[in-house]
Amino acid sequence: MKTVATDKAPAAIGPYAQAQIVGKLVFTSGQIPIIPETGEIAMGLEAQAHQVFKNLSALLHAAGTDLSHAVKTTVFIQHMGDFAAINAIYAQYFTEPYPARSCVEVARLPKDVLLECEVIAELP
Repeated sequence: MKTVATDKAPAAIGPYAQAQIVGKLVFTSGQIPIIPETGEIAMGLEAQAHQVFKNLSALLHAAGTDLSHAVKTTVFIQHMGDFAAINAIYAQYFTEPYPARSCVEVARLPKDVLLECEVIAELP
């Protein structure tokens, strides 16, 4: 197992790694819309969604892969009513063949953000 760490994505806010490489797979921790340069939360649903996927992209880049190699994502959203808007933004970051995905509504997310996403990706 190899730990992935980068200052291009938010630092862990607890006792966990940003990502781990095991064999040819990268497992990211859930990313919330923290702007790495400032530590602030992006404001609004669209900005939060874009920031989450930028953070995931930065983590995968640091691991030696990218979103095109994602095999599974899990998206946690605060309101299922936001599904369509988040899905439209998600489609800007993931292309065919799309990764498998789960999307669940949750009661609350860290720092009261609107979404969180984690990715499992393969190394090229």
